Amino acid sequence: MAVADRIIQHAHLLTAAERRVAEVMAEEPDAVAFGTVAHVARKASTSGPTVVRFAVKLGYAGFVDMQSQVQREIAELLGPARDRIRRPPPIDLLGRVAAVEEHNVRRTLGSVPPVQFAAVVGQLSDPTRGVWVLAGDATAPVGATLAVPLGQLRAGVTLVAGSGVAAARTLGGLQPGDVLVTIDIRRYERWLLELTRWAAQAGADLVAMTDSPLSPLAALAASTLLMSAEGVGPFDSMTAGVALANALVVGVSARVRGTATPRLDAIEAAWRGTRSLVADPDGSVLPTPAPARRMAGGRPVAGSARKAADGDRGEGEGVDATPLAGVAALGGVQALEELAQPVEP
Repeated sequence: MAVADRIIQHAHLLTAAERRVAEVMAEEPDAVAFGTVAHVARKASTSGPTVVRFAVKLGYAGFVDMQSQVQREIAELLGPARDRIRRPPPIDLLGRVAAVEEHNVRRTLGSVPPVQFAAVVGQLSDPTRGVWVLAGDATAPVGATLAVPLGQLRAGVTLVAGSGVAAARTLGGLQPGDVLVTIDIRRYERWLLELTRWAAQAGADLVAMTDSPLSPLAALAASTLLMSAEGVGPFDSMTAGVALANALVVGVSARVRGTATPRLDAIEAAWRGTRSLVADPDGSVLPTPAPARRMAGGRPVAGSARKAADGDRGEGEGVDATPLAGVAALGGVQALEELAQPVEP
């Protein structure tokens, strides 16, 4: 029988203090699964003996016995997709997803100590430090949500992606004192863990975004931000991780507002100058740019002469895509600013 079912069955027998322990069980199962009796007692504003009596009252041999059951249930929630796909879906699927995702976000953002959050935001805002964001395959959306807007707010942000070999090549530019944000959840990718260890030895300050205080990433990091990843279907949910990444970006934007303003102005100018977007910020639709002209011998080609110059090329080949290629290859705002400058006649 699940712990939650036992609590419901014995609810009429619980004292007020024991009910507070039950609330901790429901809201923060990790605190019970990976904490001590004293830790749970502090969470519930009660005593250690009360926590033990609560476990016995539910039918367990003691706290350790109850803790083992909670650990098994958490492991089942985050078990392999091949196992979870075999479970029948909930009847009210949308309602269940909404409830679980709301719980994930509230639990994640509510568990971050404000002092620790401010410290991490300070690290990510420091212009003297490079910031590297390293995410696993499943947590890639969280990494992109953090790194992409962060790179618009400040220079020196790198999203590390690709295979282990490619990621190691990218991280070769890491300097002592840089910040590495490493993001992964159970079952933890080996190459990511090895790169995180290497970065720690290279002198990086590590921030872990992970799902458990017992995560191997948490063991390496100076700061750990926990994110709940419970999913309704076969896969883990990244909703809370994305919300946590958004919160970090908002925190950094408040810190670097003065220097970020001209950067965002330059980016907006480049987007407008290259007509990269369909609509203006006010919602008005931008005119469609004229088709790029094909070139033959340095001169525009039109009509039937264009077909002759094209030969057997497929439609779209030979188009002058220099402006868009420039945007795609940009390494920083300086290049954006240059691209946005008016062309001299």
